[in-house]
Amino acid sequence: MSIADIPSVELQALDELWFQVSGTLCNLQCTHCFISCSPHNDSFGYLSLDEVQRRLEESVAFGVKEYYFTGGEPFLNKELIAMLTATLAYGPATVLTNATVLKPEWLRELRAAEERAVYSLEIRVSIDGPSAAINDPIRGKGTFERAMQGVRLLVEHGFLPIITMTRTWDEADDPGILSRFREALHELGYRRPRLKILPRLQIGAETQRTHGYDANDVVTQEMLADYDVGQLICAHSRVITDRGVCVCPILLDSPAAHLGETLAESTSPFPLVHGACYTCYQYGAICTNPSSQVVEQQRAADSKIRNE
Repeated sequence: MSIADIPSVELQALDELWFQVSGTLCNLQCTHCFISCSPHNDSFGYLSLDEVQRRLEESVAFGVKEYYFTGGEPFLNKELIAMLTATLAYGPATVLTNATVLKPEWLRELRAAEERAVYSLEIRVSIDGPSAAINDPIRGKGTFERAMQGVRLLVEHGFLPIITMTRTWDEADDPGILSRFREALHELGYRRPRLKILPRLQIGAETQRTHGYDANDVVTQEMLADYDVGQLICAHSRVITDRGVCVCPILLDSPAAHLGETLAESTSPFPLVHGACYTCYQYGAICTNPSSQVVEQQRAADSKIRNE
């Protein structure tokens, strides 16, 4: 494909600002991780509370509507609670976690901070299947039980976490996986679970577990005809890292995805040259939270299970 055939996406509005608060450091080493996070991967480092506060102020002029905190494992950053508390003065916040290192005192602080704030706090928990047999080969032995105990803690402290899982099974099995997951969550006391299935991103560690993208996994100009580019995260988000501003949380390892030191420098159109852009094109909005419509559909399914 020639350069002329590569489409670019304009930043329509900076609706979401992401913070890579723990860089690529994580207490787990998942075999499908698209940025190969691990306890030993420090290619991206922690953000400080001062840096987050500076970026929150910077974001005001761009009209940012919500904020996301990711990693690595965000709760490894000892300043995360203060960061989230500060963010709730600017807009709704979401933190993405594997829930295996949560402490009751942290959740008490966050619960109190949200109750004082105008804006809401969401917790997203990554568990890759409704059983240890499905999850643990991906995330490590014992991680299913640890993550589920983390979910129990969240529910006990008044949170309704969004459970995200990367699809490592056939897509036709989605209904059964979701049903089993709801049942497992009901058993630990989570009566209104919210679930989101994510597609595999064939970069990072996933290339070793299965395979990477091939030459046909590309987005063309023709494919964007009559397509809502607002479904692509690069049309409405940017990511703060310890190296500056990146186009999206998926492409951290690509030097071309680093757009500058300031939000103002990061507003240029972004060419969809990466295989991961093809996955984003196929599924849309894979990084942000489920829509209210999806949540209502999930709740209807949850009600059906309870009444059976």
